[in-house]
Amino acid sequence: MPRPILARIHPEAIRHNLHLAKQCAAHSRAFAVIKANAYGHGIERIYPALANADGIALLDLDEAVRVRELGWTRPLLLLEGIFEPADVALAVAHRLTVAVHCDEQLDLLAAARLERNQRPLDIQLKMNSGMNRLGFRPHAYRAAWERARSIASIGEIGLMTHFANADDGHVDWQLDTFDAAVRDLPGEHSVSNSAGVLWHPRAHRDWVRPGTILYGASPTGVARHIEGVGLRAAMTLTSRIIGVQTLAPHETIGYGRTFAVEQPMRIGVVACGYADGYPRHAKSGTPIAVDGVRTRVVGRVSMDMLTVDLTPCPHAGVGSSVELWGDQVRVDEVAEAAGTIGYELMCALARRVPVEVAHVAAESGERAVSPA
Repeated sequence: MPRPILARIHPEAIRHNLHLAKQCAAHSRAFAVIKANAYGHGIERIYPALANADGIALLDLDEAVRVRELGWTRPLLLLEGIFEPADVALAVAHRLTVAVHCDEQLDLLAAARLERNQRPLDIQLKMNSGMNRLGFRPHAYRAAWERARSIASIGEIGLMTHFANADDGHVDWQLDTFDAAVRDLPGEHSVSNSAGVLWHPRAHRDWVRPGTILYGASPTGVARHIEGVGLRAAMTLTSRIIGVQTLAPHETIGYGRTFAVEQPMRIGVVACGYADGYPRHAKSGTPIAVDGVRTRVVGRVSMDMLTVDLTPCPHAGVGSSVELWGDQVRVDEVAEAAGTIGYELMCALARRVPVEVAHVAAESGERAVSPA
């Protein structure tokens, strides 16, 4: 028998979360962001849940080709754009929209020679409005737009930027910069990330780009910030108890003896460790659920196992079910305890973890699973 660890992907949760995002930005069209292989969920696994998206945004050309091969016909945005001449031909062949954030990318497009029957590439011209990562500075943006308009291989020009700290409530400073620089320029606006979608109506514009909220995680990385929003977890990581120890006061647990027992305690050993993608730096006290009861991780996470306090669940034993993250324990709660964000944990699910896809039976409404 294989180890009992399992990741279950819930496309219906993604469908639901996309619907919520579109409700929040009801007057905008939505690019569903599926970069990093759909934040670790698997593009092919979650693709059916994207039917109501107006477009899809991702990072890599190979992922874009996979999405076209799945049958996607609507806009498909490459968020970092192209990097070499061969990319132009692929982007044209697959009717991609490409972000353009520097003169070198404009050079590539200017050098491109399209066939007579080929349609020019639509672009999203990116402004560096304060993130200071990619994009044309505001004072150079209009000149970049003028140059882009003169390039024969470029079709429609969208106007795009990215927020640095929408998650803590501050977008007006970037929006003011963006609006001043694009004043009177034609083209659709795309500025909102997940936090912008949830909390900044001024930023909704023509297109929004929900990412992490599609998978049920918080844009801030803090679980309580999305309480009441109604997002559902799109990934559930589960395992089982494979061993039980009863410890006396002053005994310690695990590598480094980082946790000392103060009173008699039963601990459960769970078949999950950092080689499965669970964060090694999750400290004692990290929430976890055993047989549906929330308890805590105790001691240091090792490569293949971690240990949990069974005090709140005295009837638990070998074979008891464990939820590492999902509906009972939000992925952001685990991430907070490990000093990271839910995005990283979802993307870091290890290849060795078996994955199943949950689906809803069309007639009964009952959940079923299939291997992925």
